[in-house]
Amino acid sequence: MNKQWSIDKIKEFVENNSESKLLTTEYHGYSQKLLFKCACGSNFEKTFTKFKNKNQRKCDVCQPPKASR
Repeated sequence: MNKQWSIDKIKEFVENNSESKLLTTEYHGYSQKLLFKCACGSNFEKTFTKFKNKNQRKCDVCQPPKASR
């Protein structure tokens, strides 16, 4: 069964598993890009799936994207 995420659960996950902060206030589904604030102060957008499953928990400056294969 797929776990249903609410904006409150996502915010809690972000606070407990990263140095970033969630700025988005509504969650409409897994394909929605959410707005985060990195520890360095930069804002960045990621889907929650990428944030959670692919450990993309910082902005592109602090954690540059991996080169594609």
